[in-house]
Amino acid sequence: MRTAVYVDGFNLYYRALKRTQYRWVDLLALSQQMVRPVNRVELIKYFTARVKTNPYKPDQHVRQDAYLRAIKAHIPCLEVFEGQFYQHNVRMPLAHPPAGGPRTVEVLKSEEKGSDVNLAVHLVNDAWSDIFDVALVISNDSDLAESVKLARNRGKPVGVVNPSATDKMCYELHRIASFKRRIEAKHLRRSQMPNSIVTPGGNINKPVTW
Repeated sequence: MRTAVYVDGFNLYYRALKRTQYRWVDLLALSQQMVRPVNRVELIKYFTARVKTNPYKPDQHVRQDAYLRAIKAHIPCLEVFEGQFYQHNVRMPLAHPPAGGPRTVEVLKSEEKGSDVNLAVHLVNDAWSDIFDVALVISNDSDLAESVKLARNRGKPVGVVNPSATDKMCYELHRIASFKRRIEAKHLRRSQMPNSIVTPGGNINKPVTW
């Protein structure tokens, strides 16, 4: 069965990968563990946004770029779709304002925009275009529930993979998914790319530190 996988990159990162040794994850190997042997993963769409340079994490964007180039080179059926990061100043209330002092503080807020919308649009469009027989959505974002429902209304089974090994799947996705899966450490451990990815333009190496 033709299977397409839709990966919410930041949802996967923050719920499954952050603070682990498994961030060099092979998305094809991971996806194949979430479906039956009869499912042929023919397409993976990875939705993310480029992080901004950060003086406190000066190599963050370099590591992300290495990973994106690596998965593109290592997984021929994978496509990357990028949203945007926006930064702006906002005034927020202090949890414990000092007596007689200010009750708010101005902070620099970063927001990622576009990835969830892009994923939802691609899932629905691909269902209507008969790109797949079965879809797999890797996310625990309730905002995607309507797109899963629409794809299912087209007669396409859509499974949902909860990236978190401990948190419950949100009710909206749990209710509408054709089948459910959960990512555990054992799945990530079995789904690591080689430390060095060979490409015509030179090797792409796994970052030494994250």
